Amino acid sequence: MHKSLSTLYPSSLALTRRSLITGVACASALSTLPALAQFRVEVTGVGLTQLPIAIAPFHGENLSPQKIAAIVQADLERSGQFRGVDASGQDLDENSRPDMNMWHDRTADSLVVGSVTRRGDGRYDVRFRLWDVVRSQDLGGRSYTVSQEDLRLAAHRIADYVYEKLTGEKGVFATRITYVTKSGSSYQLWVADADGADPKAALKSSEPIISPAWSSNGSQLAYVSFESRKPVVYVQTIHTGQRRLLANFKGNNSAPAWAPNGGSLVISLSRDGASQLYNISAAGGAPRRLTQSPSIDTEPVFSADGSAIYFTSDRGGSPQIYKMGAGGGSAQRITFSGEYSVSPAISPDGRWLAYISRSGGAFKLQVMDLASGSVRSITDTTADEKPSFAANSKLILYVTRQSGRGVLMVTTLDGTIKTPLAARGGDIREPDWGPFLHQQ
Repeated sequence: MHKSLSTLYPSSLALTRRSLITGVACASALSTLPALAQFRVEVTGVGLTQLPIAIAPFHGENLSPQKIAAIVQADLERSGQFRGVDASGQDLDENSRPDMNMWHDRTADSLVVGSVTRRGDGRYDVRFRLWDVVRSQDLGGRSYTVSQEDLRLAAHRIADYVYEKLTGEKGVFATRITYVTKSGSSYQLWVADADGADPKAALKSSEPIISPAWSSNGSQLAYVSFESRKPVVYVQTIHTGQRRLLANFKGNNSAPAWAPNGGSLVISLSRDGASQLYNISAAGGAPRRLTQSPSIDTEPVFSADGSAIYFTSDRGGSPQIYKMGAGGGSAQRITFSGEYSVSPAISPDGRWLAYISRSGGAFKLQVMDLASGSVRSITDTTADEKPSFAANSKLILYVTRQSGRGVLMVTTLDGTIKTPLAARGGDIREPDWGPFLHQQ
């Protein structure tokens, strides 16, 4: 008889253990749910190569329900690549010719200026321009016509433009994250901006909600629900709220992970005894078994190119992370540091493995360079859980515990810049960072 999950994953693991139990309790989406507080950016640590940038107040934004400049600055600072420069006392827009000497004296290397104008139809025109202060060079700009609800999205897209122009890498500020909160006996699944703001409830249930996973195009979430008194896998379309049953086989149905092409998922099923990994079409149907072990195999995640699957298994005596071909077959152990390693996450560029390792009773976020195998512990906390990479592979979203509750954190890969994304009204768990959206 195979080990129970409670034996394999001791209770001291807290939220990470919850993700291995494999359930998402979900019910119908509710149109009115208590709103979470606006997330507040607090950057700590010292970046090694931060670029000084000034984001001038956007002309007209005092009449806008969203302060575009402040959102753009917070996005850029949270990335760890930028340091904000005081831009107060200036009235500029996208048509202004800034005094570069003045901005140079303020120590800015770059400058963003713009405007927000409310149109007669209720929508807003948001325009901006980026300047290279050092070279006195116009680096271009864009304009967006958006509804009031999309003003924050416009600000995130401005930050993405600036980030890409100045770093050569795509920004992730217009992407989305998902996570679960537990408040009393209520569980809710949320979809929010990448900075944690503007959360919208996708699901609510009196049963646990865990293991949400974004599809490769960001239009769907797979998750596990306990609403039938057993873990069952569903897929839900974000825009419509419609969902479909994907896996309800004998035993536990758990830990869904999308293939990069979006055509299939790998899930963990106990239909034949111990939890094993199976491939199943995104349209449903009969699953195909991938692992053949007497141990518990769970938490699968695809490699960036879809050719391999990383997963957690106790086949070596304690939970560790293994790798096998996407079609199944023999597995290679990947993690060796720490007595206990779980929750693998692979960066979209294929270079990094993030995971949680227990050592001396502390659960810490680790990052492995897959090419060299070198490992770095990047947190000083002791109860980290469930890492997930940003779409550009530059940041990691995870949960840690503070004052007995789970909180969202974002960190750079080296751990020098960490940003808590605090919310009220629940114990936070199960984060997952979505992919680039097609309209970007």
